[in-house]
Amino acid sequence: MNETTKKNTMDIVKAKLAKRYAREQRFRAYGIVAISLGMLFLVMLFVSIISQGYGAFFQTYVKLDVEFSAEKIDPQGKRDPEALSSGDYGNLVKESVRQAFPEVTGRTEKIQLYKLVSSGATYELRNRVMANPELIGTTQSVWVPADDDVDMLVKGHIDRNLPESERRMNNQQIGWVEKLENAGRIEKRFNLVFFTGGDSREPELAGIWGAAVGSFYTLLVTLALSFPIGVATAVYLEEFAPRNKWTDIIEVNINNLAAVPSIVFGLLGLAVFINLFGLPRSAPLVGGLVLTLMTLPTIIIAGRAALKSVPPSIREAALGVGASKMQTITHHVLPLAMPGMLTGTIIGMAQALGETAPLLMIGMVAFIVDIPGSAFDPATVLPVQIYLWADSPERAFVEKTSAAIMVLLGFLIAMNAIAVILRKRFERRW
Repeated sequence: MNETTKKNTMDIVKAKLAKRYAREQRFRAYGIVAISLGMLFLVMLFVSIISQGYGAFFQTYVKLDVEFSAEKIDPQGKRDPEALSSGDYGNLVKESVRQAFPEVTGRTEKIQLYKLVSSGATYELRNRVMANPELIGTTQSVWVPADDDVDMLVKGHIDRNLPESERRMNNQQIGWVEKLENAGRIEKRFNLVFFTGGDSREPELAGIWGAAVGSFYTLLVTLALSFPIGVATAVYLEEFAPRNKWTDIIEVNINNLAAVPSIVFGLLGLAVFINLFGLPRSAPLVGGLVLTLMTLPTIIIAGRAALKSVPPSIREAALGVGASKMQTITHHVLPLAMPGMLTGTIIGMAQALGETAPLLMIGMVAFIVDIPGSAFDPATVLPVQIYLWADSPERAFVEKTSAAIMVLLGFLIAMNAIAVILRKRFERRW
C-alpha cells in the first residue's frame, strides 16, 4: 500500500469519525432538550397547582360581637347539654350582623347581609357554649368564618371593578365588606378546618380529613392483604414452583395484569365483592380489596426481581451446611431480598393512593360528611375528593381542589422518597 492510498484511507476514516461524533452530539442534544422540556412542563404543572391552591390554606374570618342570650340558648336555665346543643344560635349570628350594620332595615337587604357570614358560624357559637356554658348571658367578640364569596373577594379572586352583573357579589355587599375591613373586623387566618374537617357543600367549611382517613383505612386494608400474598406468591414462583407450562401461563398472566386498566379492577370489585358477597358499598374494606387486586402484580414482579438478585451462592452455602429448603429461604434468601420487596410494595401503595377509577365503580364517590371510624364505615379517598371538588361550580372549590392535589402529591413524593431511601440504605450489590 503506497503513501497516497494510506492518506485516502485515513481521510475516509476521519470523515466517518467526524460524522459519528456529530451524530452523537446531536443525540445528546436531543436528550438534553427532551429532559429540559420535561422539567419545564413539570415546573409549569407545579406552579399552576401551587398558584391556584395556596390560598386554600387561609380562610377569611369576620369578627362579630355576639350576645349569648340565655333566652335563645337555654330559656329554662338548666344548662342541660341537649338543650344547649339545640339553642337558636343562628338567630344570635343574625342579631350580631344586624348590630354591626344598624342602617340595614329592609328584608331583602338583610338577606343579602346575612350572606356575608358562613353557615358554619352557628356551629362555632354552639361549640363555644358547649365547651364553656359560662358564656351564656355575656357578650363576646367572636371570629367566625366568612362566606366563600367574601373569602374570594378578600383574596382578590373577585374583581371589584367588574360590572355588578358579572360578579357574584353586588355593590352593596362589597361596600359592607369594605366597611368591615376598615373597622379591622376581617382578617385571613390559617385554615385549620381544611385539615381537620370533612366534606361540605359550603366551600369554606370543606376539609380533607374525612378523605384522608378514608385513604388511610383503604391503604391499611390493601397493605395487610397485598404484602403477605404478594411476597408468598413471589417466593413460591421463584423458589418452589416447577418450571412447566402452567407456571409459564401464571407468569404471563401476572405480567399482563400489571398492564390492565385500573377501572377493570373496579368492575371486578363491583361484581364480586358488592353484588356477589354483599359487602358494604363505599367502604374502605371494599376499596382495599379492589386495590389489593390492582397492586398484587406490581408487588409480585418486584418481589421476584428481588429474589433473583440474591446470588445462588447464598442458597448453596446454606444448603451445604445442612439447612433445609425452607430454612434457606426464610433465614437467608428472604431477608436479603426484603429491601427490594419493600421498595416494590411502597411503590404499589403509592400507585394505589393515587387511584380514582376503580373506587368510583364501587361507590366511593358518594358525598360523605362524617369522618369514618373504621374500614366498614362509608368513606371516600383523597383522589375521589379531588374529583368531586373539581366538578363543583363554586370558585372557592378551585382552591380546595388544587390544595388537595398539593397534599396528595406530598404524600406520593414522601412514599417514593421512602422507597428510594430503603433501596439506597439496605440494597446490597453482589
